[in-house]
Amino acid sequence: MNIKEAFVTILAMIIDFHTHIFSPEIKNNREKYAGADPCFDILYSAPNARIATAEELITSMDEAGIDVSVITNIGWTTHETCVKTNDYILESIARYPDRLAGFATVLPQAGEAAVAEVERCAKGGIKGIGEMRPDTQSIDLTGEAILPFVEILRQYNLILLTHASEPVGHSYPGKGSITPEILYPFITRFPDLTIVLAHWGGGLPFYALMPEVKTALENVYFDTAASPFLYQPRIYHHVIELLGAEKILFGSDYPLLPPTRLINEIRTLGLPEETVNLILSGNARRLLGLDKA
Repeated sequence: MNIKEAFVTILAMIIDFHTHIFSPEIKNNREKYAGADPCFDILYSAPNARIATAEELITSMDEAGIDVSVITNIGWTTHETCVKTNDYILESIARYPDRLAGFATVLPQAGEAAVAEVERCAKGGIKGIGEMRPDTQSIDLTGEAILPFVEILRQYNLILLTHASEPVGHSYPGKGSITPEILYPFITRFPDLTIVLAHWGGGLPFYALMPEVKTALENVYFDTAASPFLYQPRIYHHVIELLGAEKILFGSDYPLLPPTRLINEIRTLGLPEETVNLILSGNARRLLGLDKA
């Protein structure tokens, strides 16, 4: 393979930046965990809410032609459950090191225990923390308790992925209240932190028409998780115009949506191939450090 062929192969990869998995124990005891945790209850208490294991995700990836998936945790509300579910994330990336990248979760207000858990997971190979849910997790993004958490993220060069939602529009399970006016002060408070805002950041990219907002979003990225449920496909064109294609990360929110639904949507937008490649893998490779591997 010559250099040009290798370059094309890299760009042709597909990386799903936003998926969720749970251990078989949690999948088989849905009611138990729904009754114990409000975040899990909102998202997965309904019998038709799909829950997938690592093995089921890998099968889905093979069917969809996805090379790597980022497996994210959810906003659990006890430190003990964060640790337990992080264990499964760590086990999964160890079993599938070439297919899965892991994001763990913590409760920052757990203080030293949260910092120690981030450190444990970082040494175990995670790439970031998320998908955090500051509303259901009662995380104060403006207080002093968040500082040790941010510092440990900086120390290990970890990405922070947080849920985001729109301040207007239709309601849906898990929408929550982490809207742009909540997120923006946090972003400006920690401008050096690499942040990924799920679900197009609840519409935050639209405010990039304001020059100071565009400047503040230098280290902020937006994933496309659940996009067909939220926005018309032309949102890609608008965000590319406002912020650039290098800010967009393909994420499916699997198993909520099949990855092929979003991949097909992206490929039918009439975007230049190099732009499609950035969205489907190039940006994710850079953030995850895969270009250095």
